[in-house]
Formats: sequence, structure tokens, C-alpha cells
Amino acid sequence: MVALTLNVPSTIELTLKQFEQLAIVNPDLRLELTAIGGLVIMPPTGGETGQRNSDISGQLWYWNRQHNLGKDFDSSTGFRLPNGAVRAPDASWLEQTRWDALTPTQRQKFLPLCPDFAIELLSPSDDLEQTQTKMQEYLDNGLRLGWLINPRNCTVEIYRPGQETEQVVSPKTLSGETVLPEFTLDLSRVW
Repeated sequence: MVALTLNVPSTIELTLKQFEQLAIVNPDLRLELTAIGGLVIMPPTGGETGQRNSDISGQLWYWNRQHNLGKDFDSSTGFRLPNGAVRAPDASWLEQTRWDALTPTQRQKFLPLCPDFAIELLSPSDDLEQTQTKMQEYLDNGLRLGWLINPRNCTVEIYRPGQETEQVVSPKTLSGETVLPEFTLDLSRVW
């Protein structure tokens, strides 16, 4: 099953509050909202993708606990991007000063910003082109570093502001560069 985008007619304006309510009453669905008001319905992942995502998120979590430089998030966290889209990366991280600038109310809802770092793990139900577009959307909205991990062909696309997307084939590790100092993602359990 692939992710579906339900296009909402322009005569029906889906507000952020309505989208939040829709997500609350449908807790078993992973929902995203595009910048132009399309509702994206993503199916649950299979076992292999779930295990890979858990391993990736676990490594990010462990690094963050050691360095305490920000907040890490799992795939259920929604970010309300500056362009109006609500997206939920498979794993993400936000610098501590940006987290501290949020009010308690903002922290409880979809976070009103783009993460500093995001990972999308391509699952069998994901469309590569749509996921690449989502990565570019993160970049256009303030992302500082992003990885699109594709287990199908053992490649990673690395997204950085002001640079062409870099593609690496069968890397054993990935560096968090200056965004995530001393973070190294071990991909041995992903390939």
C-alpha cells in the first residue's frame, strides 16, 4: 500500500485546527498536510522498515542523551513548516535554543518550525520522487541537514542548504557534520 494524497477542493479550507482534530480522532493513521492543503495518508510500515527506523531513531536518541544539545523526535511528531505544511519526518532533531524559544502550548501541538535535522527512511510504500520533494521542502523551510536513506539501492541522499544534493552509495556510516557534532549513524543494520 502506498501513501495517498487526498486533494481537498479549494472551496473546503482545511484549517490547522481542523487538521489537528482529524489527526486526534484518527490515531491509527499517519497524516500530513501539504502546503497547498492536500491531506497525505501514510500506511503503517512493515516489520523491516519499522526495525530499521527504530535502530536509526535509537542511535539519534543515544547521541542526543550523551551530548544534550537539543531534542530528538520520532516519526509521530508533526512539524508545522513556515510554508503551512505539517510534516512528520521518520527521525528529527531540534537545537536546544530553538526548543527553549517555544511556549509550553507550542510544545504540545505540532511544532511551529522546521527541524534542524531530519531523516526520511524510504519504505516499500514510499514513492522516491515524492520523498525527495518532501526533503527539498524541509530544506526550503530551514532544514540544516537531511538524509534520505534508500534501502532499496543502498544509497543516501544528503541535503544541505545552498548545495546540490549529494548521493552516496553503500556508506557504512554518516556524519552529523557541524549540525550534530560527533554524531555518526551506523548503517550496518539498515543495509
